[in-house]
Amino acid sequence: MTFADLNLNNALHNALTDQGITVPTAIQEKSFAPIMAGRDVIGIAQTGTGKTFAYLLPALRLWQFTKSPYPQILIIVPTRELVIQVVKELEKLTTYMTVEIVGVYGGTNIKTHKAEVEVGVDVIVGTPGRLVDLLKDGVLKLKQVKRLILDEVDEMLDLGFRSQLNDIVDFLPKKRQHLFFSATMVPEVMATIDQFTDYYEVIEAAPSGAPLENIDQYAYEAPNFNSKANLLEALLKQDDTMQKVLVFCATRRLSDALYERMEPVFGEAVGIIHSSKSQNYRINSINSFADGTFRILIATDLVARGIDVSEVTHVFNFDLSDTAEKHMHRIGRTGRAERKGVAISFVSPAEEEYRNQIEELMDMKIDPRAIPEEVEFSEELIDLERDPAYVEEEVSWLRPQREQRAFHEKSVKNSKVNVRKGRRVTMMAKYKKPQTRGMKPRGKKNKKK
Repeated sequence: MTFADLNLNNALHNALTDQGITVPTAIQEKSFAPIMAGRDVIGIAQTGTGKTFAYLLPALRLWQFTKSPYPQILIIVPTRELVIQVVKELEKLTTYMTVEIVGVYGGTNIKTHKAEVEVGVDVIVGTPGRLVDLLKDGVLKLKQVKRLILDEVDEMLDLGFRSQLNDIVDFLPKKRQHLFFSATMVPEVMATIDQFTDYYEVIEAAPSGAPLENIDQYAYEAPNFNSKANLLEALLKQDDTMQKVLVFCATRRLSDALYERMEPVFGEAVGIIHSSKSQNYRINSINSFADGTFRILIATDLVARGIDVSEVTHVFNFDLSDTAEKHMHRIGRTGRAERKGVAISFVSPAEEEYRNQIEELMDMKIDPRAIPEEVEFSEELIDLERDPAYVEEEVSWLRPQREQRAFHEKSVKNSKVNVRKGRRVTMMAKYKKPQTRGMKPRGKKNKKK
């Protein structure tokens, strides 16, 4: 089957053609007809198999132009990186459509988002917290929403967004279509979905937790942080195929510690991203990783699902994930779009239980590898291993915190926010459309004869 066999309009066909996409993935093919029929759908598919297009294509096909400034489609995702990613995919698909898209997320000036929403929006993508803020301020109206889409719903529950999701539902019309998509669906998630809808169709493109066929996995046994760091450095130096490497750590502090350890060795080729970094810093880090400026990017689980970078050659689990489902999301960053990928896990004795859970979920063993002879293991523990709450005294390598100052409201002239112009204003400026017949010229008074 090709996309020509699906009930897509010319605008969507042309957008796909521009991207060189002709054949739908399994989840895209299986979910299209049920969504078009108006059914509530739960889509389960492995990371990197096209889940985003699986719900965007039918949702955009069902979208109808109206003069209403309120959104018809609401897409909720767990992280700001994922908001940016989904908005980019929407922009690609709506090249030949007059669809207004807005992405909202925390950590930035809410005035900008308020102004964007007030101009008018057809599709809004956001994180639960920022959406609730806009709803309670009365700026965002959801009374015209026809489709509610939750992407990575399991991660939203893990991050404690259950109460915000309940708040958002209170603002939605009773008659709506529900679309839930994720790489994994655990019992807790299914229980939450039951609160939204009783009648749904489950579409599973591959068994939840099944290993990706085009990802080679193997593991090294390493006892502690210093040993793992020595091993990582050696592997990166001796293997030229590791061109775009994503390294996952368990916590922000461990990520910072690993960055401090790797930066003197690899210099500007290594970057870091986690939730403590500013929004601009995180966006710049992802862009630098995508364009090849960073060969190595150190990250935490929180941003794992927001990193949609093509051609990631290797994923390292510097610290093994504490849940098997998170492991699937980590390794799913490589081996995308039918490319081959490699996932390497460092396993300490304390992490053996996690390894057993991961192998049980995947129904396969992760092959062990022998430690290279040149790698030296150390028995010395870093301060974070001895005391996870430890805060290093010398933190000059971190970005200094700004001095706390008293808050003063901006003056009127400095409180303006630059936002996009509505389509009508843009078209008027572009084509110099004359004034409507009978309209009085602005700034001029009619002279009496």
